[in-house]
Amino acid sequence: MQVWKDYQAQHKDRFLNELLDLLRIPSVSADSRYNQDTLRCAEAVKQRLQEAGAEKVEVCPTAGHAIVYGEKIIDPALPTVLVYGHYDVQPADPLELWHSGPFDPVIKDGKIWARGSADDKGQFYMHVKAFETMVKTNTLPCNIKFMIEGEEEVGSANLGIFLKDNKERLKADVILISDTAMLSLENPSLDTGLRGLSYMEVAVTGPNRDLHSGVYGGAVANPATILCKMIASLHDENNHVTIPGFYDKVQVLSDAERKALNSAPFDEAEYKKDLGIDAVWGEKGYSTIERTGIRPTLEVNGIWGGYTGEGSKTVLPSQAFAKISMRLVPGQDWLEISDLFKAHFEKIAPAGVKVSVTRHHGGNPYVTPTDHAGYKAATRAVEATFGKAPIPVRGGGSIPIVSLFESELGLKTILMGFGLDSDNLHSPNEKYGLENFYKGIETIPYFHKFFAEQFKQ
Repeated sequence: MQVWKDYQAQHKDRFLNELLDLLRIPSVSADSRYNQDTLRCAEAVKQRLQEAGAEKVEVCPTAGHAIVYGEKIIDPALPTVLVYGHYDVQPADPLELWHSGPFDPVIKDGKIWARGSADDKGQFYMHVKAFETMVKTNTLPCNIKFMIEGEEEVGSANLGIFLKDNKERLKADVILISDTAMLSLENPSLDTGLRGLSYMEVAVTGPNRDLHSGVYGGAVANPATILCKMIASLHDENNHVTIPGFYDKVQVLSDAERKALNSAPFDEAEYKKDLGIDAVWGEKGYSTIERTGIRPTLEVNGIWGGYTGEGSKTVLPSQAFAKISMRLVPGQDWLEISDLFKAHFEKIAPAGVKVSVTRHHGGNPYVTPTDHAGYKAATRAVEATFGKAPIPVRGGGSIPIVSLFESELGLKTILMGFGLDSDNLHSPNEKYGLENFYKGIETIPYFHKFFAEQFKQ
């Protein structure tokens, strides 16, 4: 609609500057040193929602970080869209690899460089500005509720409680999320599903203190060496996960479904060039698209132990540690997989060491039905602004709370992301394209328009 374009063109610089202000707040949920900053970010989100025209906006305390809620009910008879996003961000480490300050956003090469620019401040803020566009131009076609949380990056531990306690307030017809990626601006896509997640931490303990590696080396089990061997054994020669029962309930796609999935545009040479690698890697018998969308994985996210400072220290460490995550697919339950991992890891520990396994957080996989009114509205919205229908794809990442939305609220979730896989999510030099940001603001009002129209039919 022209009135939307005119409003957005008039205010686009302000939209961007407001986002940059949010990005300057280091709302790192995983690190308690940033607790006050995280709360400050929640208050800033509240202010922006109020300025955009939302009502009943409040910062809702939890046992962890707060949830920001707001709404605009124009007619209870109209459909209601619940918009979800998160204002917390990943830690910025390692800081020395950033080209500029992670919380000092820089505009360069048509992109916003900052932690949280794509995940998820830049993406949820598109919804706030799209909402403002509709409110200020008196074209809001449906009711909208916002639920922006501060713990997504640490597992959304308290959001489930919030859902149980606020079912009446959160009543809606669909949930809309922009926290995923599309193939490209030239080939827009919609995620039809997300993988689940199980995040674990393991510790291997040997002697009761660090030892001199010359005096004791070769006679006492080295926890770091043992840990490496144990981790290496979690994959076989075909890169299959070796945990007994890991694949038992995996839903296998048909040949036709796999063929359709692999029809999405994918340039392996460009993929390798972008990552600076000379070969792809993964489970034998599956393409890169399949490995990152429909197959489960097990990855080491961090490993440490012994002396890692400058220079040398010939020590046999008393302990070694690793953080390990598993991405899960339909059929797998994250709690069951976590238990299988724990039992297996404890079983393979050799004599001479002790092993402990801690489950941090996780969530189940989710698949969006493509015949749902929300998915149809998202398809039409993308087509309206990109000039072509989006390609359905399976997302490789996880939003652990999505499966709870359905079990607790009875709502389907539509994943309409505008980021790119190359946006360096969770890595140094995270970025988000200005064109992606503005395209999202342009597209989202069409989703609400088309979703509301389907209820009139």
